[in-house]
Amino acid sequence: MGLPGHRRTSGDKRRRAAHFALKENSLGVCAKCGKTVLPHRVCAFCGNYKGRQVIKKNEKKLAKKSTAKK
Repeated sequence: MGLPGHRRTSGDKRRRAAHFALKENSLGVCAKCGKTVLPHRVCAFCGNYKGRQVIKKNEKKLAKKSTAKK
């Protein structure tokens, strides 16, 4: 039967927890509309992935947003 181990000190806990910090997301830029996109994902705004149309989006809505941007 195992015996209890040594007490984990507060310093031990803090050193172990030092690696639990959240990392910042790496974001890319959509080639068509310029919005930020997670890597290896379809652009939620225009529906493009790697330079081709993957999801059909409302073109009228897209044109309205791009003219307002300029």
